Amino acid sequence: MSRIGKKLIPLPAGVKYKVEGNTVVVEGPKGKVSALIAPGITLETKDGVLHVNRENDSQAAMHGLTRSLVANAVQGVTTGWKKELDIVGIGYRAELKGKGTVVFTLGYSHQIEVPLPSGIEVAIDPKQLHLTITGIDRQKVGQVAADMRSLRKPDPYKNKGVRYSDEKLKKKAGKTGAK
Repeated sequence: MSRIGKKLIPLPAGVKYKVEGNTVVVEGPKGKVSALIAPGITLETKDGVLHVNRENDSQAAMHGLTRSLVANAVQGVTTGWKKELDIVGIGYRAELKGKGTVVFTLGYSHQIEVPLPSGIEVAIDPKQLHLTITGIDRQKVGQVAADMRSLRKPDPYKNKGVRYSDEKLKKKAGKTGAK
């Protein structure tokens, strides 16, 4: 039995869901998010709590996944999702250009412009070294953060680059320190 699949999903006030074929559309105060439902998995509400059930054990692998996707959608439309990035390095910075583009200066000979997909917002602190990416779709927020990090991954020798705020880095010793 899937331990994650058996967990209940609390439905806060103002959150509604509708099953349409193999997708579920969750609607709440922040907007709408859709998630896929595997075949053989059903959703039902009892006492303000959402239960994810499966027909038989052949859907065991998809039971927990479906429950997690629906729970992420419910949390996204109520509180939203957030990822934070830090930019470390002399002269490295990011700035907003209009509402839908972030411009990075990361030590290359040119600036890098990153267009933001719909539903994603970026806030940059006044020092231009800390980015906060927010949205209601967890997968989209994580993908945008990963794309921004990949522009200049943290260097293992100097730890310069774009990193997640909670990321722990291990600094390597150079050639002279390897004695």
